[in-house]
Amino acid sequence: MISTRLGLIGGSKGNGHPYSWSAIINGYDKKKIKNCEYPTIKKYLNKKKFPKDFIKNTKVTHIWTQNINLSKKIASTTYIPNIVKDKNKIIKKVDGILLARDDYKNHYKFSKPFLKAGLPVYIDKPISTNRKDFEKIYKNQKYSGQIFTCSATRFSKDLTLKFSDKRKIGKIKKIIAYCPKDWDKYSIHIIEPVIKILPKSDRPLKFEKLRNYKFENLYIKWKSDIETIFIMKKNNKSKIMIEVFGSKRKKKLYFNDTFYAFKSALQKFICGIKRKSIKSPKNYNLKIVKIIEKGINLNA
Repeated sequence: MISTRLGLIGGSKGNGHPYSWSAIINGYDKKKIKNCEYPTIKKYLNKKKFPKDFIKNTKVTHIWTQNINLSKKIASTTYIPNIVKDKNKIIKKVDGILLARDDYKNHYKFSKPFLKAGLPVYIDKPISTNRKDFEKIYKNQKYSGQIFTCSATRFSKDLTLKFSDKRKIGKIKKIIAYCPKDWDKYSIHIIEPVIKILPKSDRPLKFEKLRNYKFENLYIKWKSDIETIFIMKKNNKSKIMIEVFGSKRKKKLYFNDTFYAFKSALQKFICGIKRKSIKSPKNYNLKIVKIIEKGINLNA
């Protein structure tokens, strides 16, 4: 029985989320997924069993992208039954929207009609890269919790310190996090899990760019006395990795299970729709955006 119907909106260059999000919910055609231009998606999907490992009682029922051929390809690969040419016609057909575009400059434009209509919207990361655009998008919210946004690494078990790890490493002194690609769009992948490792009430006291790193980076000294360094490597093949330095020893965390992180994020969004609860708090999201903005300004 389908209890939650979702509409998928858009696709952006280099972003395979329309395929992966839809597949994790609807399942996928094993022959057609071979034609997907994102090889990592095929790899992690093929390791899972449908329907056991996938999201249940939910269906992506409608899709609109800016390219009808792309819409048809995604729909046929991930069993989306309805392709629409006018995205506004989705509004009365679904319970929520997956805005699967990571070109943050277009998030206001594409989210506005759905937010104004009162639909919950999952906005792909990052929602914005500055506070001004962030607040502009949130002004379209009709109720608290209507907007859900995150990097799926927020929910990664790979990038979470276990209780046993905390005991072994001792008091946390420093965290260095590494991520491939560019700061503006991808630094959120390491900012989110690092924030989860820090004390909940922690706040940044000092920001600076470290000159001894040739890559885009941001140093933050926190109220807790913990130091964090976020480093973007231009090598697209490098992995997301976090080093946690404690008073006793250090621990390296590597991001490996993409499927689990995406599934967990989607489940949180769906849970928020069903329970009409806040699963992605505005203040938390703003904290992330402020760090992204500071990094952009210091690396300019």
